[in-house]
Amino acid sequence: MRTAAALSFAFLALSACHPQGDGNPKVANATIRLPAVDGRPGAGYFTISGGARDDRLTRIDSAVVGKIELHEMAMDGGMMRMRPLADVAVPQRTDIVFAPGGNHAMLFDIDKRITPGTGIPLLFTFASGTKVEVEAKTVAAGEELGAAAGASHH
Repeated sequence: MRTAAALSFAFLALSACHPQGDGNPKVANATIRLPAVDGRPGAGYFTISGGARDDRLTRIDSAVVGKIELHEMAMDGGMMRMRPLADVAVPQRTDIVFAPGGNHAMLFDIDKRITPGTGIPLLFTFASGTKVEVEAKTVAAGEELGAAAGASHH
């Protein structure tokens, strides 16, 4: 009986180390910086928290954006260059941050009705088949991400 109680206590203590959930990746702090010039792409920033197993972000879609591409900033011959990514590794229980100067999403053909402060629905699709919907906060070009980047998560 003591062994069962001790094992139960150990299980509860260990489960407190990792937040419980469905084990799928999560997306938080989604923010879109709108373009300064109409017709140019916007930039998307967010944090993905890996789930119980390794996964890959394969695409992002939105009903109000024509096309969304994943990009990285990387050194190439001593110069920082932007390159498209086919997908992004999301290791288990690891946070992957998409931020200015690093990995980010490029949003092409954003609906002209979207203005700073308007929410943009985003659907993140992972190789495992997991789909995560979030509403991204929008900010004007040049506006600090600050509080906006931490305001929207699901």
